[in-house]
Amino acid sequence: MAARIAQTTGVEHTAILGLGVYRPARVVTNDEIAGPIDSSDEWIRTRSGIRTRHFASAEETVQSMSVAAARDAMAAAGVAADQVDCVIVATSTHLLLTPAIGPRIATDLDMTGAAAFDISAGCAGFCHALAMASDLVRAGTSHHALVIGVEKLTDTLDFTDRSTAFLFGDGAGAVIVGPAEEQGIGPTVWGSDGTQHHAIRQTKDWMEFFTEIEEKGTDAVRPYLTMEGTAVFRWAAHSLEKVCREAIDRAGLTTDDLNAMIPHQANGRIIEIMSRVLKLPADCALANDIEETGNTSAASVPLAMEALLRKGESEPGDAALLIAFGAGLSYAAQVVTLPAWR
Repeated sequence: MAARIAQTTGVEHTAILGLGVYRPARVVTNDEIAGPIDSSDEWIRTRSGIRTRHFASAEETVQSMSVAAARDAMAAAGVAADQVDCVIVATSTHLLLTPAIGPRIATDLDMTGAAAFDISAGCAGFCHALAMASDLVRAGTSHHALVIGVEKLTDTLDFTDRSTAFLFGDGAGAVIVGPAEEQGIGPTVWGSDGTQHHAIRQTKDWMEFFTEIEEKGTDAVRPYLTMEGTAVFRWAAHSLEKVCREAIDRAGLTTDDLNAMIPHQANGRIIEIMSRVLKLPADCALANDIEETGNTSAASVPLAMEALLRKGESEPGDAALLIAFGAGLSYAAQVVTLPAWR
């Protein structure tokens, strides 16, 4: 008879136990962005809802921002470093193919020995990582997991590109996922649509760039992030209602049960459309951190969550719908109970 392999036993319920964020010190106005793209504060606000964004300095790195956010998340959760055995970092702007930034972050947090890895799902990365962390804890693979969404998008931007220069900012958000008495992270609805891969992309791959260097030398142009804004807007406006409703249904709730909605902060008009088509109750708080922080990709959902809590528009224990979408195109949504924060 073949040997039987033992099975791990986890917990019945998981929740976000604590939240921490890091916003770079430098605040950049639309007026600072407008010149190179022949634009204006009014044009940017009208089309995106953005008034300011945060730009990281050379000293504010993907690693350092993640560590700062993670320390606050651990403090809010009351969880020590030796209780965390998994670190998942959602980012598209750690600009080394290898090694991943996760192990270095874990070591900085005195979590050497913890599983640590990066995932890339664009702006939907945080919601993907949250789903993975919850499943790992419920399965018994991990006891507590640290989930980080972090971006330093300013390293990837062409500030003369009218489609992207005004949209993006930098920052990090982190949460601790662990056991709970009641379910605090609902079933995740996620997926992808590779037919829209061109909508948010790098302008060229690195092999193209290396070939260009050989042919043109110093005249070679490095890869940048670019986006077809109209394609993204149309896709999000017409495709995300179904994803949101399925996430609410799978959580066993209705829109009337929601205290907050925290969408990826991609565009103020997309946020308004999503709120309208879902017919959210009048007292349901709607995250609009994009106004002050811009689009921070994988960091945007935890940053927007913190802004709602900090401003008193939501409270720990509230039921919130998270929905994110981005490069791939990839998307993910789940209903969560809002955590303690710092």
